[in-house]
Amino acid sequence: MTTEPSAPAPSLPAPSPGSFAPLRHATFAVLWGATVLGNTGSFMRDVASSWLVTDLSASPAAVALIQAAGTLPIFLLAIPAGVLSDILDRRRFLIAAQVFLALVSLSLLLLSRTGLLTIEALVGLTFLGGVGAALVAPAWQSIVPELVPRAELKSAVALNSLGINIARSIGPAMGGLLLASFGAAVTYGADVASYILVISALLWWKRPPASDDALAEHFGGAFRAGLRYARASRELHRVLLRAAVFFALASAVWALLPLVARQLLGGDAGFYGILLGAVGAGAIGGALVMPRLRARLDADGLILLASLVTAGVMALLALSPPRLLALPLLFVLGGAWITALTTLNGTAQAILPNWVRGRALAVYLTVFNGAMTVGSIAWGLVAQEIGIPAALVAGAVALAAFALLLHRAKLPTGEVDLLPSNHWPEPLLAAAVADDRGPVIITIEYRVTAEDRPAFLAELRRFSASRRRDGAYAWGVSEDSAEPGTIVEWFFVESWAEHLRQHRRVSKADADVQAGVTRFHQGPESPKVRHLLALDAARAPKPLSDPA
Repeated sequence: MTTEPSAPAPSLPAPSPGSFAPLRHATFAVLWGATVLGNTGSFMRDVASSWLVTDLSASPAAVALIQAAGTLPIFLLAIPAGVLSDILDRRRFLIAAQVFLALVSLSLLLLSRTGLLTIEALVGLTFLGGVGAALVAPAWQSIVPELVPRAELKSAVALNSLGINIARSIGPAMGGLLLASFGAAVTYGADVASYILVISALLWWKRPPASDDALAEHFGGAFRAGLRYARASRELHRVLLRAAVFFALASAVWALLPLVARQLLGGDAGFYGILLGAVGAGAIGGALVMPRLRARLDADGLILLASLVTAGVMALLALSPPRLLALPLLFVLGGAWITALTTLNGTAQAILPNWVRGRALAVYLTVFNGAMTVGSIAWGLVAQEIGIPAALVAGAVALAAFALLLHRAKLPTGEVDLLPSNHWPEPLLAAAVADDRGPVIITIEYRVTAEDRPAFLAELRRFSASRRRDGAYAWGVSEDSAEPGTIVEWFFVESWAEHLRQHRRVSKADADVQAGVTRFHQGPESPKVRHLLALDAARAPKPLSDPA
């Protein structure tokens, strides 16, 4: 059920006392309660799998491989899953994914019960569980606006994040206790039961049928549009860079934590579960103090603080501290981890328009899980060569150093208005155009004085980022050789339907930038816009034959 198999999930700060209003809506309350129980079961399963691998192999690389097996599918499938969540019925899609995940846990139950569970089977089933988590993650985020009024959306998202942290604070401890008391089969059985509860809640939800949309996207086009946006958004690039570095280096503590609990701290499965419970409790504590931290630090300051605290905890764990000291250390780690996740995820949310939010967040999840996957494998191999304490110290030094170095690469503020402006007029047509006809060339003709040319071109190139994000796959600017003051902006869109979608996507912030471009136009009328449609050569009229 959990969208991040063995690492804390992105979160928003805990709701204020007046922010529990979404729970008054029955559908939201039922699904929220079901997800808390489902995530609790998933954390119990993760504890059992992480601990069982230490019984099957003492190799750090094998232990880290379990972490990688859970995150690799999300790295590979997050973007396709984001597209599917936009074009399929989300309720049915979620039900199918929950059934699949229940079957994975049932397989773990049967194998552990019969004594047939091997490293290979455990890694394979963990990978399949990661596939289910990858499919589920974007869809769960996408249904929240359907369950509450728009005014309560932020509170609903915060409650969802709080629910994940509640599950994290009790799931690992319960999983460790069940594992120590009754064995892996009972622990996996509890996870299967949690999926039954989630499926029942989704079956109870009567989701209204989606309205037909003539411009509804298909998988291929939606996939390309999401990648185009991610490729053209420099603000998103900065968030992804900071996230990739932090998660790759901080993943050392998550990849090696089962071995830290067993070998450095001398604990059993129950103690490992308590350690993870301390992380969850720390995450809740961190969410509670986040408003105070945000009042004093900007996003860059929060990431620097979280990185240095995480590095400090890693270094102290390398010293094999007493068990009683390890618990507050993991508590502090949970607070620092959730601070970083909240800040990075919140920044990504703030810079994304609604039309591409699921797909762009899937890109963020891809980077997150890719960094965790590569980092887990790398730190497992490093620990195997130089030992667990030395690997933790190396990770701590690298994390602190890169945090200080990248502090200059400032995160975007996310304060612009990304709501659709709907200020583009409908294209003039002599006859109806098929939606799949393309490519389409759009030209905009400006008349600009020589004095204004440098400032105009600077504004136009700034606006070109909007063209590319919203659907253009090529963009350029040209000058009329016969009239040097006539400058033509042009861009290519793959189909007529995609250009009509582009009309819907232009934000109010982009409209302000466009106004800065058009103010340089000196013509008596607005800049002249043309839409040029590609001709199908196979259907073009054939020339008359030469009579000779």
